[in-house]
Amino acid sequence: YVNSVLAKRAAQLAGYDEALLVDHNGHITEGTGENIFMLRDGILKTPPLSTSILAGITRASVLELARERASQLGITVVETNFGRDELYCADEIFLTGTAAEVTPVREVEGRTIGAGKPGPVTRALMAAYQDVVRGRDASKSQWLTPIPKR
Repeated sequence: YVNSVLAKRAAQLAGYDEALLVDHNGHITEGTGENIFMLRDGILKTPPLSTSILAGITRASVLELARERASQLGITVVETNFGRDELYCADEIFLTGTAAEVTPVREVEGRTIGAGKPGPVTRALMAAYQDVVRGRDASKSQWLTPIPKR
């Protein structure tokens, strides 16, 4: 966790909200507390678990939702490495995590991503995820643990 704390602090001191971590090959791996997804030319990419990233529950949930909706969204979903150069050219980027849920990224290092606002795939996956966690998607009810009201 120390690397993540230091990276987050350095990013904030430089005027950014979040830091993105890279592996020894220069591939993007994750944020300081979130997994990352990027969309370019209809391909939704996220780093594979083999890159020693956090095997996030939210990441797995969004991957499943994206794969189920791939034809409807007009995307292909892959787990693969990518570098920061690809991020700069991305149509959409978002982060996932327990606290972040599905959070759009509007710029990377001062470069605007897409239109500078959440894109259609990000918005669709945000809505799908919210439908699940709010109990509005009965097909994923097994993902939830009901807590009785007092």
